[in-house]
Amino acid sequence: MTFVIVAVVVVVIVVPIISYNRFVQQRALIANSWANIDTELKRRHDLIPNLVETVKGYAAHESSIFDTVIAARNAAHQAPATALGRASAEPAFERSIGSLFALAEGYPDLKANTNFLALQAELTTTEDRLAAARRFYNGNVRDFNRRLQSVPSNIIASVGGFVAADYFQIDAAERTNPSVK
Repeated sequence: MTFVIVAVVVVVIVVPIISYNRFVQQRALIANSWANIDTELKRRHDLIPNLVETVKGYAAHESSIFDTVIAARNAAHQAPATALGRASAEPAFERSIGSLFALAEGYPDLKANTNFLALQAELTTTEDRLAAARRFYNGNVRDFNRRLQSVPSNIIASVGGFVAADYFQIDAAERTNPSVK
C-alpha cells in the first residue's frame, strides 16, 4: 500500500516539477543559442564598414552602392533583437553585400588587394559560423516546440505559461534561385 502511495505522489508532484524544469532549461538553451546568432550578426555588421572603406578606395564613384550597403547594415543592426525582427532585416543586408562583391568584380586591383581578400575571407568565415548558429538555434526551437505540443507536457506548458518560440527563417524571396545571365 505504501508503494502505491509513493508512486502516486511521484506521479502527481515530482513528474510535473521535472517537466517544468526541463521547459525552463530548454527556454534558456534557446536564449543562449539566439545570443550566438546575435553575436555572429554583430560580427558581420562590424566587418562591413571596413569592407566598404576598402572598396571605396578603388571605386569612389560608386557611392550609391556604398550608401545602400551602409543603410542596409544600419537597418539590420537596429532591427528588433528577436528571431522574427532580425530575420526580416537580414535579407536586404545580405543582398547589399552581394552587390558590393559584384562591384568588386569589376576592379581587378581590388580583387588582388590583401585587405579586401582578408575581409572577404573573414566575412565568409562569419557566414559559415552564422549558418551553424542558425541551425543550432532552430534545432533547439524545434525540440522546445515539439515538447509544447506533446501530451502530457503540453499541460505543464500551458500552466507554466510557455509559448512556442519562433524559428530564424529567411523570407520567401530569398528562397528563389538567382537568375544568372
